[in-house]
Amino acid sequence: MSTPPIDADTSRPPHTRTLHVGSAAAVEVTVHGLDRTRPFLLLHGGGGVRTMTAFAALLAQRTHSHVLLPTHPGFAGTPKAAGLSGVAGLARTYVTMLEELDLTDVTVIGNSFGGWLAAEMALLNSPRVSGAVVVDGIGIEVPGHPMTDVGGLSRAELLAHSFYDPSRASVPPGGDGTGPSPDVRALIGYTGPAMSDPGLAERLGALHLPVHVLWGEHDRIVDPAYGEAYAAAIPGARFTLLPRTGHLPQVETPEAVLEALLAPARSGTPCGYPSPRR
Repeated sequence: MSTPPIDADTSRPPHTRTLHVGSAAAVEVTVHGLDRTRPFLLLHGGGGVRTMTAFAALLAQRTHSHVLLPTHPGFAGTPKAAGLSGVAGLARTYVTMLEELDLTDVTVIGNSFGGWLAAEMALLNSPRVSGAVVVDGIGIEVPGHPMTDVGGLSRAELLAHSFYDPSRASVPPGGDGTGPSPDVRALIGYTGPAMSDPGLAERLGALHLPVHVLWGEHDRIVDPAYGEAYAAAIPGARFTLLPRTGHLPQVETPEAVLEALLAPARSGTPCGYPSPRR
């Protein structure tokens, strides 16, 4: 089933806001919002905000939720404050954004780099955040299961590593065979060349929020064993393996991602979400 365009609901059209977050050293963040009820914050990965837009529309349409989709500063040509560096710094920026928007009970959903960012936001113990969903996240180090170095991959190779079915890649995950894309360079500006934090897995042991880890069974960027280690590092985390799916499930199999998000609510387990409205 094809996903709806980002402005599928014409009765409540989405709007884009550029926020200046913080007071001392303001950070400008461009946020695309689909205004509903319960808030979700969606965090994209190195492929850029385009890898999340269709899923943002699907989530808003099916759950009638308030969906926020920011473009990470520095991505897609957006400005990046000189003092903004590191994943933890960006996580603090987004928590401040939630405070300034006066949002509560926010579920943070992040893919790839966005998954790492969602975990960092959860670690800040903000009362604004009630749960996190890590979708094929990066950031930890797992012996024997290193993250694939995507820097030297051609576009065809990157598609093969990122998708179970590369024909589903209506949105390129970044790169064009001529070196890292501007978004990938922006990503490295936050993560460093290794795109990992040796201490992250240990720090995740302090998490007490409900966390759901979703993983594509055919992810060749960070394999399912890496995903299982991610979930194992978080006390009480739920782990769901998505079949026929690669590194970008929200692009390749969005209906399966939505079903995985809604299943806890139906079963009454932690990390529940609103029921879909059709």
